[in-house]
Amino acid sequence: MNVLVAGGAGYIGSHTVKCLLEAGHKPVIYDNLCRGHGEVVDILKVPAVIAELDDSDTLVSTLQQYKIDTVMHFAAFAYVGESVKQPVKYYANNVGTTIRVLQSMAEAGVHRLVFSSTCAVYGDPERVPITEDQKKSPVSPYGRSKWMVEQVLADHAQADKHFHYAALRYFNAAGCAMDSKLGEDHDPETHLIPVALQTVLGLQRQMQVFGTDYPTRDGTNIRDYIHVEDLADAHIRAMEKLEISHPILCNLGTGRGFSVKEIIATVEKVAGKKLNAVYGPRRPGDAIALYANPARAKELLGWEAKYKDPQTIIASAWKWFEKNPKGYER
Repeated sequence: MNVLVAGGAGYIGSHTVKCLLEAGHKPVIYDNLCRGHGEVVDILKVPAVIAELDDSDTLVSTLQQYKIDTVMHFAAFAYVGESVKQPVKYYANNVGTTIRVLQSMAEAGVHRLVFSSTCAVYGDPERVPITEDQKKSPVSPYGRSKWMVEQVLADHAQADKHFHYAALRYFNAAGCAMDSKLGEDHDPETHLIPVALQTVLGLQRQMQVFGTDYPTRDGTNIRDYIHVEDLADAHIRAMEKLEISHPILCNLGTGRGFSVKEIIATVEKVAGKKLNAVYGPRRPGDAIALYANPARAKELLGWEAKYKDPQTIIASAWKWFEKNPKGYER
């Protein structure tokens, strides 16, 4: 298929472009490089349009020029803390821009969308592992913006019977391409594994851990870490099954949770070095434990995570970070 990957120069988007190529599809990157990387375009050597996603004229002409079959939408702001400080920015980009994307798709005659959603739509879950039917009660503007988009998509699909979509709610994306061709590079970096690796490499003096008194096996909170290539695989499978299982609403995770201390210990094992971790009080808004029940993804997509152990995931990241300690050259 011809696939427009919005946010295709970002972390998950770029890995999905790579996997689309390997699966025989024809991806086109569409990115404003606000938080993506131009180096990705050079590495992947695919067509790329550098433009704003809400530039309707450019988006419509791109959809038509490349005869796009499906849009994959990764182009969102995704910092929870930033969303609390600047909620309007998040609603404008994550919700408003997506509405304009749907309008442009309709104008260009494109009726298939795979949307990058998040486990943040559940907020503090009533139980774990989390299933798709649990209450949606996001606790941040980021999570609410994603849940709003899901509701917009449902309403749009109800009104337009030609429109097919998937909303994939994933947990903690982690790792880098297994062949080390692509990596993870955010500014600022907030994800646990890259922050730990940067600390090991001496790029950060210390790593702050928030909370040691959670009711968990070691007092630190627990998350479900899913390899970025597993996420990419799920997006491709969803795209290929849109007409069969519409709409597709799935959690993407390994079904296993690991604590912050367990991740730190695994980073130290993989890197062969100790890192300077500083333990402090809990951070407001952090849930105790978040991990997925991925049964529906297996049922609808025939998908399950290939890489389920943190050591493999962290080793893939360490291999890239060793070669690219400062990420893609800015």
